[in-house]
Amino acid sequence: MSNSDIQTGKPDHICPWFLAYLFDNPLRKWFHNPEKMLGPYVKKGMTVMDIGCGMGYFSIGMARLVGDEGKVYAVDIQPEMLDVAMRRARKKEVGPRISPVLAAGDRIGIKEKADFILTFWMVHETPDFKVFFRSLADSLSGDGKIFMAEPRFHVSRSVFEKEIQAAAAAGLTDLGRPTAAFSHSALLGRG
Repeated sequence: MSNSDIQTGKPDHICPWFLAYLFDNPLRKWFHNPEKMLGPYVKKGMTVMDIGCGMGYFSIGMARLVGDEGKVYAVDIQPEMLDVAMRRARKKEVGPRISPVLAAGDRIGIKEKADFILTFWMVHETPDFKVFFRSLADSLSGDGKIFMAEPRFHVSRSVFEKEIQAAAAAGLTDLGRPTAAFSHSALLGRG
């Protein structure tokens, strides 16, 4: 599928794949350690989704947490991101645990329910927050959780709160505000 086939609604608002190298580097682990940040939520054997996975930074970390019995869906709308993510996953020897998914617009494209969903620094890139959160709610298992984080340097507190309101309109509840460096963050669930 080519980039022109992907319907995003706001193609000029999507982070170009090559810029992800700027913040997806070895120093990032000092600020966003996937195992420490997500360990309280992601357990062995779980099915998890990394929505807007980029180059796979968190997908690889979650693949370590879910173990051989678990599964990670690495979801992105840019095929270049998925290519890099899977190359990195194979290098880190967690490739078999990760399934890349090329999403189209607001459709995640996965029928299986997730025990945990991560949306890290990407919700602001979606064309319609309400449609996006309805899609997440539909993808979540009954007691599943969503960890949402947005970059403080790019997304204002008021926009973040509008995202939380859109999540509530989709039937999700704000369960708390976990810490994520340089981020506004929330833990969402069904209540």
